Amino acid sequence: MPKKKLSILSSQNLTNLKQMSKLQIRAFLYQLGSFAILFIGARFIIAEYTGLTGFWIPITAFIIATLVSPQFKALKTRDGEKLFMKWIFLKGIKEIG
Repeated sequence: MPKKKLSILSSQNLTNLKQMSKLQIRAFLYQLGSFAILFIGARFIIAEYTGLTGFWIPITAFIIATLVSPQFKALKTRDGEKLFMKWIFLKGIKEIG
């Protein structure tokens, strides 16, 4: 049996990426950006103000950023596709653009 070559840019992944709408891509980028900002901030604060060392700093920052970062979704509604955000610091679900 020939072994399959694993690749990040496989044809199936490219097909799935092409099927994403502009709002789905925007939701993905918003979520990635908000996670990155919170992760970097948490990592800096944890490194400076706690006694954690080694791999515990990024693991703790990852957990904090995962719990605190907002969730973005592009959903199809009667009025077309819309972008929504849910965050633990805001009550309910907010429509964005």
